[in-house]
Parts: sequence; structure tokens; C-alpha cells
Amino acid sequence: MGRYSEIKNKELIEKKPYLTKKELSLLLEKKGKNLDKKITLLLRDEYLVPLKKGLYTTQIYRLKNKEKYEEFVANFLYYPSYLSLEYVLQKEGIIPEAVYVFTSITAKLTRIFKNKLGTFSYRKIKDGIFLGYSQEQFVENYKILTATKTKALFDYLYFYVFKTSFEQELTSDLRINWDRFTQGDFAEFSDYVKLSKSKKMQEIARIISKIIL
Repeated sequence: MGRYSEIKNKELIEKKPYLTKKELSLLLEKKGKNLDKKITLLLRDEYLVPLKKGLYTTQIYRLKNKEKYEEFVANFLYYPSYLSLEYVLQKEGIIPEAVYVFTSITAKLTRIFKNKLGTFSYRKIKDGIFLGYSQEQFVENYKILTATKTKALFDYLYFYVFKTSFEQELTSDLRINWDRFTQGDFAEFSDYVKLSKSKKMQEIARIISKIIL
């Protein structure tokens, strides 16, 4: 990266977790076509990494914070959102399948973004059940929002389209590790069911109660 030493405000650019085009204009001290040309060159040389239209990070920042950076990107790429569904279930050992998509819940429209960091999928949920997540410190004043394992399961089953009977799929086909759930987890799950006012989720809760209680 030594060949980038002449970049204006290089240290400031590399300290930011993400950069808008407006911020790059200020830090690179360029505007209009000159800015576009500079960004194109920095993208070509992989100094900058595109996240979505008008939003970037530096390769240096990404590698420096690699362990958690993709999870952080999942949050701010489409705000407000929190990590949930298959990504969290696999991470918590609830489902055995490998998951290669960063799955999240959003209060906005359902969307999918793809960039060099991976695929980021968002499912819209109604406002009354956009909750059940914790906040983990990332860097400075930035946090990563992630569903509890129970809320991740609720979100997953809320959107899941059952092909056979609820009982058959919940006890066998979905291969859910029910040993990871306690009575306390079920109480939390039941709270989300009540808030959802969903008959489907009420029936699912009834079956789960027989499995884990």
C-alpha cells in the first residue's frame, strides 16, 4: 500500500469504517469528474472496496477489522436492521447447515445486496416485532446488532414456508438442535408469538412446547 502514500488525508480515510462519496470528496479534495476518476482508480487498484452505490471502505480497514467487519457491514448497509435468521442460527449451533449469506431482519423493504464481502439478505418484518436483538461493541461508537438465538429462531420460523406438517418439519426435517433451548428461551419465544398475533406462530409455539418442556 506504499504507493498510496500521496493520497490526500490517507490516515483519516483509513480510520473510517465506511465512506460516502461526499466524505471522499472532502477527504480527497476532489469534485465532479476528477473525484469519479480518482475513485475509479482506487477501486481498480483495490485500495477502495465498494459496498453499494456511493458507499465504500478501504481494504486496509477491512483487513484490520476482518473478524467482525462483515457483521458490521450487514447492519449499516441497510438501516435499520439486525443480524438474524439462518446466519445467527448457524453461528449459535442451532442448525447444522453452513450459511454463506449474512441474513438480517429489517423494518424496511426486503432487499438483497451483493459486493466483494459477500451477499447480504434482508427480510422485512412488521414494526411490532422488530426487536429481540443485543448490541455488541464494534469500534469507537459503532455497535453490531444481532438477534438473540431465540429471536433468530422466531424470525426464521415466522418466514419459513412449511411444506408438510408443522410437527413433522419442526421435529425432524428442519434439523433444529432443540437441546440448545431452555424453558427460559421458550418463555422469550412465547413473548414474540404474542406480539406477532400470528395463528401460525401460535401453533408452532404449541408444538415447540411439547418438544422442549
